[in-house]
Amino acid sequence: MQAALNRELISVDEYLTGEEASGIKHEYINGTVYAMAGGTKEHNQIAGNIYSALLHRLRGRPCKAFILDIKVRLDTLGEPVFYYPDVVVGCDPRDTHRLYLRYPRVLVEVSSESTERLDRREKRLAYQTIETLEDYLIASQDRREVTIFRRSNDWAAEVLERLDQTVTLKSIDLSLPLSSIYEGVILG
Repeated sequence: MQAALNRELISVDEYLTGEEASGIKHEYINGTVYAMAGGTKEHNQIAGNIYSALLHRLRGRPCKAFILDIKVRLDTLGEPVFYYPDVVVGCDPRDTHRLYLRYPRVLVEVSSESTERLDRREKRLAYQTIETLEDYLIASQDRREVTIFRRSNDWAAEVLERLDQTVTLKSIDLSLPLSSIYEGVILG
C-alpha cells in the first residue's frame, strides 16, 4: 500500500531531485508523493525472471529492458504522473531522459494482494493512455497467474494460469512460458 508523504504539492523537478537522493522509491501523482511498499522474495524473483528473458531477447536490438528503478512518466488529465513499473521495455528514440521513459512499449507489474487493485485499475487505465504502449502484463506474486492487456486486443484481459501456457509479446517478438516466469518461486 502507498502512503502520502505530505500534503504539500511539489514540482516535478523537486520530485526527481529527491528521488535521486532517496533510499526509498516514491510515485508521484499530480504533485503528491507516495512512498512505495517494500517487495518480497517472490516479487523480486518474478520480476527478475521476466527481466532476464527480456534482456536476453533484446540484446543487440534497439529496444532496451529496465528493471525496478526506471520510472514511467505520463500525463493524466494534463497532470504529471510517475510510476515505477517492475519491468519496462523502451524502444522509442525520443526517450532521452536518464531517470524515466515516456514512450514504453511493454510494462510489467508484479502484483500482490495489496497492490493488485491499483495495478488492475488505476495503473492499467493510466498506462493505456501511453501512445506507444502495446502490452501491459500483471504477474501475480501470490499465485501462478499472468494477465495480459494488449492494444491489439482493445485492452481486453487475457489470463494465463497454467505453467505450460506461454505469454506472447508480438510487439517485441518474445514468447515466455509461465514456467520461466515462476521458475524458482515458491508460493504459499
